[in-house]
Amino acid sequence: MIKRQIPNLITLGNLFCGVESIFAALVQNDVMVAALWICGGIFLDFFDGMAARLLKVPSELGKQLDSLADVVTSGVAPAFIMFRLVEVPMKEIIPLWGVILVMIPFLLMPLFSAYRLAKFNIDTRQSHSFLGLPVPANALIWVGIALAGLVANSLTLAIVLAVVAMITNILMVSEMPMFSLKFNFKDMSWKSNSTQYIFLSGCALIAVIEMLFFKPSWVVLSLIILWYILMSLLQKKHAE
Repeated sequence: MIKRQIPNLITLGNLFCGVESIFAALVQNDVMVAALWICGGIFLDFFDGMAARLLKVPSELGKQLDSLADVVTSGVAPAFIMFRLVEVPMKEIIPLWGVILVMIPFLLMPLFSAYRLAKFNIDTRQSHSFLGLPVPANALIWVGIALAGLVANSLTLAIVLAVVAMITNILMVSEMPMFSLKFNFKDMSWKSNSTQYIFLSGCALIAVIEMLFFKPSWVVLSLIILWYILMSLLQKKHAE
């Protein structure tokens, strides 16, 4: 009985991180801490399913609990972080109605995230790959922006962030194939894992370019997720 609950406890840890992230963003007004809590939640989210498989205790309860935790940690919490990054600076630039207009994509983020997670739970086609952008991947885009301290202190930047948010919202509920990052550990050859090797090589290149030519920052995390999206698009086009 205790063994069966271990993956669920890890999932609840993910949910706890999401709640703490929202508290840090809304009450403490500390987006850096809020973003770090999301990182902790996503880290735990990676291990709950692995723990269930290793302990041989997968369950429908764990599956549903995992989605509920992800809605909070990777859907609601990033939206509140972006609210803080955009709302306060924008009040000094444009009227309140303009702030609300810019904020609409971020306010919709939890709704799109919840829909995507519910759809994933009943979609048998997504056992080895994804259809649509995974919710944690979307969250990491905004975590990288928050940790980099990229505050929307201009109308142009706020609009750019809002447009990107709307695009990623749509990608979450789209039917666009997105490759899985999981390696085939039984066969580590190039043929079996070429997509994963190319993706990791691109990630390393992004990190090196940022270190050599720009001031290193957490925004590299956002760029890596955007590279993941771009590579999935290129794969889809090649398949056609």
